[in-house]
Amino acid sequence: MKDAFEELKTLIDGILPADERAAESARKRQGELAKPPGSLGRLEELAVRLAGITGRVCNTLDDKVLLVFCADNGVVEEGVSSAPQSVTAAQTVQLTRGKTGASSIAAKLGCRVRVCDVGVAADLGTYPAVIDRKIAYGTKNIAKGPAMTREEAVEALLTGVQLALDAVREGADVLGVGEMGIGNTTTSAAVLSVLCGKPARDVTGRGGGITEDAYRKKISVIEKAIALNRPDPLDPIDVLSKVGGFDLAAMTGAFLGAAKARVPAVIDGFISVVAALCAARLCPAAGAFLIPSHASAEIGYKTAMDALGLAPLFDLGMRLGEGSGCPIAMAVLDAACAAMNGMATFSEARIDDGYLDPIRAADSFTVPGGVS
Repeated sequence: MKDAFEELKTLIDGILPADERAAESARKRQGELAKPPGSLGRLEELAVRLAGITGRVCNTLDDKVLLVFCADNGVVEEGVSSAPQSVTAAQTVQLTRGKTGASSIAAKLGCRVRVCDVGVAADLGTYPAVIDRKIAYGTKNIAKGPAMTREEAVEALLTGVQLALDAVREGADVLGVGEMGIGNTTTSAAVLSVLCGKPARDVTGRGGGITEDAYRKKISVIEKAIALNRPDPLDPIDVLSKVGGFDLAAMTGAFLGAAKARVPAVIDGFISVVAALCAARLCPAAGAFLIPSHASAEIGYKTAMDALGLAPLFDLGMRLGEGSGCPIAMAVLDAACAAMNGMATFSEARIDDGYLDPIRAADSFTVPGGVS
């Protein structure tokens, strides 16, 4: 297993920061396009961020891929979810058939979906569309001990890395990162509580919907798991292995793989943003490759986004998961690229932009989108 640890370290060390020179060139072009400064709002910011990610001022995202990592979580034994564990396996299969919320949206918006079993508590070998990378038949119950070994956490991380790199190698220009796993809002809240030093009650929501009694129990279970396992907040792998899940760890790896390949990685909702935070804690440079999508209804979502220094692109009241927000965000990225690539500059349009000089001189507007 030493080789796996070294492989992960080498990958993290090889992730380079965003290209500030390309981002600055993109800012300059935004200032030259024939429009009032800042009139395209966050589309301008996104175009600049994309330039920093790819190293190109003008980008197209023709090949969109949503990676969905599926796994079961032993903590469901504690009654923290309204859905039975069997739903994980059922929805994993339905994702490959285009019959879930995320996969139906993705199909309509031209986004391919790749579904990976990293720890579903069922045999899915008869479904060849499901990529089999099963580490175990679900994690252990975090209320009774660690979710997994550190070796298993690294295996899950590298699985996510490899799927991301494979997708880019096959042509993907942008990746979305989603999940399917009953009980994973509990593990995500536990991980977030540790990483951000927040009480469990401040970052724990109701997931797919639970009663008040079950909600109070969910908070209590997370508090118990953290006290029992004592994860190290300075070591994200330790946190993932002790109170996380195979899905979370693989998603973290996918975000790292996207950064290594220098393609944008779109965050979905609560579980996805916690994995993104784990990736950024493991490798701060990876943070510049993250693109938000929707505002999750889960109360811990804002805590994670604030820790990343990001803000959601839109709020549709979504709380499904699966990566459902990613294809929608990719359509927004398409709009940002279209404006950056297709608009004429003032010079090309033969418009004298001198009327903007007072605004520019006052430095009252700066094109957003600095890379970090």
